[in-house]
Amino acid sequence: MSAVRLLLLFLLCSHFVSLCHGACSEVDSDTEAVAGKGFKLGCISCKMRPEVEASATVNWYFKAKGEAEFAHIYNYDEEGPHIVDERFEERVDWNGSKRSQDIQDASIYLFNVTFNDSGTYSCHFHRLLTYEFYEYQTVVSKLVHLKVVAKATRGTASIVSEVMMYVSIIGLQAWLYIEMVYCFRKISAAGEEALRESANAEYLAIASESKDNCAGVQVAE
Repeated sequence: MSAVRLLLLFLLCSHFVSLCHGACSEVDSDTEAVAGKGFKLGCISCKMRPEVEASATVNWYFKAKGEAEFAHIYNYDEEGPHIVDERFEERVDWNGSKRSQDIQDASIYLFNVTFNDSGTYSCHFHRLLTYEFYEYQTVVSKLVHLKVVAKATRGTASIVSEVMMYVSIIGLQAWLYIEMVYCFRKISAAGEEALRESANAEYLAIASESKDNCAGVQVAE
C-alpha cells in the first residue's frame, strides 16, 4: 500500500511542477515609442485554469489620433500571421506565443515607428476552451495607448511595469522551488516509511519462519 501512495504522490508532484512551469503572468505594455526605432506592443491574457486545453486566434486593431473607428491591422491564427492594413505592411512581426495554438502572449513588434503610429491599439483573444464534455468560447480584449516621441523619456509607469514583471517572475520561480522541495521531501519521507514497513514485514516473516522451524524440531524430538 505504501508503494501505491508513493507513486501517487510522485505523479501529483510531477503534475504540479508541470503546471508551475507553464505559469503565465500578465504584464502591461509599454506606451511610449521612439520615432525611427522598433517597439513591442505587449498583450498578454492568461488562462484562469492552465490545465484546460485551449486554442486561440488573435486580432489587432488600431485607431489613430483624430479617427473615430478602429481599423483591423493584424491577424494571427493556426495558419500564421496576416497583415491586414497596408499602413503596417512589412512593419509588423509576431512576438507572442510560438509553436502552440494555446496563445496567451499576443504581443507584436512594430518596426520603424512613425509619429502616425500614435494612437490606441486593441488586441482581441478569441479563445476556445476544451473541457471533457463541452467547449466554451471566450473573447478577451486589451488596449494599449501608444505615444510616439522624438527622444526616449522613460516614465515612471514604464519603470514600475518592468519592476513588477521581474518581481512576478522571481516570485513564481521561488514558489516553484519551494513546492518542488516540499514534494521531494514528502516523496523521500514516504520512501523511508515504505522501507521501514518492508523491513518490519521481512523481520516478522523471518521470526515466524524461525518459530515454525523450532516447533518442527520439538515435534520431531
